Amino acid sequence: MTEPMHAPHPLAQQTIRRLTWRLIPFLGLLYLVAYLDRINISFAALQMNQDLGLSAVAYGTGAGLFFLGYVLFEIPSNLLLQRIGPRIWIARILVSWGLISMAMALTQGEMSFYVLRFLLGVAEAGFFPGIILYLTGWFPACERARAVALFATATALAGVIGSPLSGALLELDGWWGWRGWHWLFVLEGLPAVLLGLVVLFKLPDRPDQARWLPADECAWLTHTLQRERDTAHAQSRQTLGEALTHPRVWLLGMVYLCMVIGMYGIALWLPQMLRALTRVDEFVLGLLNALPFLAAAAGMVLIGWHSDRHEERRWHVAGSLALAAVGALLAASAHHLPLALLAFSLAAVGVWGVMGPFWALATSFLRGAAAAAGIALINSLGNVGGFLGPYLMGWFKQVTAGYGAGLVVVAAILLAGGAMVLTMRPAR
Repeated sequence: MTEPMHAPHPLAQQTIRRLTWRLIPFLGLLYLVAYLDRINISFAALQMNQDLGLSAVAYGTGAGLFFLGYVLFEIPSNLLLQRIGPRIWIARILVSWGLISMAMALTQGEMSFYVLRFLLGVAEAGFFPGIILYLTGWFPACERARAVALFATATALAGVIGSPLSGALLELDGWWGWRGWHWLFVLEGLPAVLLGLVVLFKLPDRPDQARWLPADECAWLTHTLQRERDTAHAQSRQTLGEALTHPRVWLLGMVYLCMVIGMYGIALWLPQMLRALTRVDEFVLGLLNALPFLAAAAGMVLIGWHSDRHEERRWHVAGSLALAAVGALLAASAHHLPLALLAFSLAAVGVWGVMGPFWALATSFLRGAAAAAGIALINSLGNVGGFLGPYLMGWFKQVTAGYGAGLVVVAAILLAGGAMVLTMRPAR
């Protein structure tokens, strides 16, 4: 295991603080837009499913097809990012997914829904693992769980901000002859295109290109990261083939699969599950939908901080997954709105709380090309869950005419993921 890097001297603290403020808010904004554009379908469905005659299974299939496109192109995308450079490749990802997200407004029926959701996944492929890889080139290992957790809070904040926003956009129904869900896709896809242009001109590829990083801080950071690479070299899987065949990579991919099934199985059905418990208008529904995501944002930062402080990953991942399972089980039996919101909030804290310690664990033993491929493979395996989660919820909804059975299955899968991560031997 890499020697703890909690340097007592103020230069280290000052450097990490500067990196956090300079990089994390902007990268988090990009991820917020990415997550919003992949889950806004959950609100569009409140109008779109009826307009297009989509069944519960058809909606669940289309919502999940995003992740199949994402999975198929994720490893090539991450390898291209390492070859071309983060700035250019991340800009390309943003512009292409923004345009396709806007094109979702052109959906005419089941087949076009499937095609556009698949293409959206292809366009966004490599974004999240690319950012994770990018952060390994800026943050020392002992600071990484907190950095990743802060970055990944954008997914929770996307729910906090995007839920009422999406609800409000649905109320534009009828403007210029467009339905509310048309406006939702166009207005929430446009920021990705604009931010792609900002990335192209503003994002530095590595520390020595950052004009805002003083020379002494740049020197300390470069030396620290190089020392970590040298220390870990003998224990790291350095080749592409070794990364793709390493048992730990595949095990972590399966753990991530379980987590993602829970994340998107709940998130992409949450507005419809809340709609079954209350008849408020779309904007108020959006505010209610935001509450679990607000809890998740706070919980994941706290869990990431605690994981870094104790330099422990496995039990933080397992404990978070267990908490998510408890929340899903409570939600399965909740018939009143307050209890349902509490249950979904517990599930959200658990699912999102996994992110920081999990990616700190996953990036602790891969370097170079192996890191690009290994991170992408883990994320690819996990994102198969982005298809399975919504599909399973849709299938059980159609078969049982309720959401309880699907939530129970999701809870069992989350517990299985927690058990798997505990089978890993702690790094030494």
